[in-house]
Amino acid sequence: MKELLRSTDPVKLAFAASLLRGEGIEAFQMDVHMSVLEGSLGILPRRLMVRDGELFMAQVVLRDNEIGPD
Repeated sequence: MKELLRSTDPVKLAFAASLLRGEGIEAFQMDVHMSVLEGSLGILPRRLMVRDGELFMAQVVLRDNEIGPD
């Protein structure tokens, strides 16, 4: 799996994952449960991961929708 997006904004990550799902690209959020350790302050970024072979198309989808890193 490759990292597609890293953000502290859970709304951005959910929106990106939804866009990818609509294009048939499966995305997986990592570090979601780290907020428990940080006290839900939102300072630790979460990562959106995709399969190696789907990285290029996933990047195109995010770029076309003007979604970039924080």
